[in-house]
Amino acid sequence: MQTKLDQLLEMVEFFNLAEGRSETVIPFFSLIRRNRPTALMPGVLTPSFCLILQGSKKLHLGQDTIYYSTGDYLVSLFDIPASGQVVGATRQSPYIGLRIDLTAEEIAFVMMEAEINVKPPNQKMGPGVYVGKSDEHLQLLFIRLLELRESPEAEIRFLSSLIKREMIFRLLTGDYGHLFVQRVFMDQQSGGISRAIEWIKENYNRTFTIDEVARSSNMSVSGLHHKFKAVTTMAPLQYQKQLRLQEARRLMLNGSANATAAALEVGYESPAQFSREYRRHFGLPPLQDIKALHRLPVPEAFETS
Repeated sequence: MQTKLDQLLEMVEFFNLAEGRSETVIPFFSLIRRNRPTALMPGVLTPSFCLILQGSKKLHLGQDTIYYSTGDYLVSLFDIPASGQVVGATRQSPYIGLRIDLTAEEIAFVMMEAEINVKPPNQKMGPGVYVGKSDEHLQLLFIRLLELRESPEAEIRFLSSLIKREMIFRLLTGDYGHLFVQRVFMDQQSGGISRAIEWIKENYNRTFTIDEVARSSNMSVSGLHHKFKAVTTMAPLQYQKQLRLQEARRLMLNGSANATAAALEVGYESPAQFSREYRRHFGLPPLQDIKALHRLPVPEAFETS
């Protein structure tokens, strides 16, 4: 398997990657390079499949800290606030990662086409993020993707979609396939955790009650709390708070709002409360944090699109 990883690294060299995330001719496929360690950056994991070719990364998810490195992959099945950090990277030995963007619809289509039985998950919900060890099948699929880089556009479009479907199939039939089934099962229901997450994302900048979220997803309040925390590692209102703080930071970072305006934009009624919660989450008051980010080339936590 190390031979395949070395082959992938050699193929990636042809791209002459710049620091950060680089798009490819394949819309759902991107490459990430980091020449040095990064700060621990809060962000939002989006549905994706990311393989590390070289280097190591640290993920803070709720109270858990997960390390993953060369040959490991991270799969996220939902939008989940977390913090990520590249560790130990140097210009001579940079962090190199490959990213595939996923959708629930694609997962459901592969399950149906391959006739993989969709069974309701056990009452104990699994996490919406996990780390696994790649095998030769997955590594070969990435090699096939990289081999398409100079192919005609029609060939790239058709063959890359087939390769992506095979990747999803391999993940579905692997050790963590039940988590994919869990995601699709929840999306097929009229409510459930998937709907609760979407509802909070649509309404994060207004005040709401847990009863409202529970009604939107056809769940009891106790059931919502238990299952939401099992999947996202946090309670619904904590999830809302992290979305608010992430969006406020983005608004200030791109210069479209000052701290007070950003706080009001994302739903805070008290700028003082916003400042306290911002400092608790990011480690600095809003203005100091934004100044520090402008001084340093600090990347996004997960190079999200």
